[in-house]
Amino acid sequence: MSLHPDRFFSGDAQSRSAAREIYESISGLPIISPHGHTDPEWFASNQPFSDAASLFLTPDHYVLRMLFSQGLSYEDLGVPRKDGTAVADGRSAWRRFAANYHLFLGTPSRTWIDHSLQWAFGISETLSTETADRIFDQINERLTEPDFLPRAILEKAKVETIATTEFALDPLQHHQSLKQQGLIGLVRTTYRPDDVTDPDNPGFLANLATLAETTNEDTRNWPGLIDAHRKRRALFREFGATATDHAAPTALTADLPEHEKQALLDRLHCGTISPEDAELFRAQMLTEMAMLSVEDGMVMQFHAGSRRNTDPVLMAQRGPNLGADIPVPVDPVRGLEPLLQKFGRSPDFHMIFFCLDESVLARELAPMAGYWPALKLGPPWWFHDSPRGIARYLDRVVETAGFFNLAGFNDDTRALLSIPARHDVWRRCVADFLAQMVTANTLGKPDALQIAAWLSYESAKVAYNIPA
Repeated sequence: MSLHPDRFFSGDAQSRSAAREIYESISGLPIISPHGHTDPEWFASNQPFSDAASLFLTPDHYVLRMLFSQGLSYEDLGVPRKDGTAVADGRSAWRRFAANYHLFLGTPSRTWIDHSLQWAFGISETLSTETADRIFDQINERLTEPDFLPRAILEKAKVETIATTEFALDPLQHHQSLKQQGLIGLVRTTYRPDDVTDPDNPGFLANLATLAETTNEDTRNWPGLIDAHRKRRALFREFGATATDHAAPTALTADLPEHEKQALLDRLHCGTISPEDAELFRAQMLTEMAMLSVEDGMVMQFHAGSRRNTDPVLMAQRGPNLGADIPVPVDPVRGLEPLLQKFGRSPDFHMIFFCLDESVLARELAPMAGYWPALKLGPPWWFHDSPRGIARYLDRVVETAGFFNLAGFNDDTRALLSIPARHDVWRRCVADFLAQMVTANTLGKPDALQIAAWLSYESAKVAYNIPA
């Protein structure tokens, strides 16, 4: 296994030389990880990971979906079932993973895992059937050492701050522990209210009732519903939250009159929820969340363009976030229009928009970010968080939106050791993109060095309003 020092740089000698210089200037910068899905319990309890499989395999939906696509079962990969039925133990799952590691050739997952194995454990052997047990044991032995506890990994990776993501009804017990330990700031939460804003959630109405009990607000009444969110957001800010996160299959927002808002809420409580009402409620709640962001200063992240949980069997047996989500087209110009017409000029509103539909990057999103003061573009997300995806993104947005309407990079990961790997890929790709501009004499080297630092570190702090 070899990680070439010039990986992701141009084959042109002049450009490659410039990319090396730019990359060297940013490779050692601290990591700002302002959006992701790592487990806050890891950092609160700071206990060792159980084994290599729990670190590299079972939390990584990129890995799971590829293996499943080639006929491996989730049982064989050790993914827990809701009913508690036994699944493969860690070593057995790891062996299957190793035997099929060739499936990841050419994918960013291969890059991230190879980087993690070398960076964290000094492992240079390629994972395979022959090396599976040896690498599994080597990793497990190291996981018992203090240097491999979760917080030590953050320190080794130079993570300055990391944000986890919790739903509106989360009790935040791990963040309470982190606060008692003085660790809020290193670790912070993010408010994700999808559990009480998405009527397609099977527990939606029950969740609204729980929200009412938790906040002592009447969530059957529209003003009471918004006040309930207001209270929960305030609580999340006590645990370091500077941002909210919202996911929807489309980019639709709405701005209904007050009486129509209440009528919509009444319909949701009165029996079968129609797809049209579900979509309209999500759309209106996005605009309401923007209003609350104007009030409290929390940055609004909006992730649009994924059809979630497309495998009902997987969802029923094991739950969400295991690889069955698929990108769908979005229409950001028409979809965001009601929200931006109302808040797009507000100096107190800041939205970071993420999209899986690359077809709208140059045509719609870059011009929108190049006009609306409130709007910043999030980095390539999910299926496009890859070297070529990053190159396509920069090529399509920079000429219209510029570098300073971009929100830098976030890793958006559930796999802890992939964080330094993903940031390294971003920095290499940024260096290569800027180097090509330098060699084409469209950008001076001093400017390229400044922009590289901006995109690799500073812009995320600014975009997410993270205190210095």
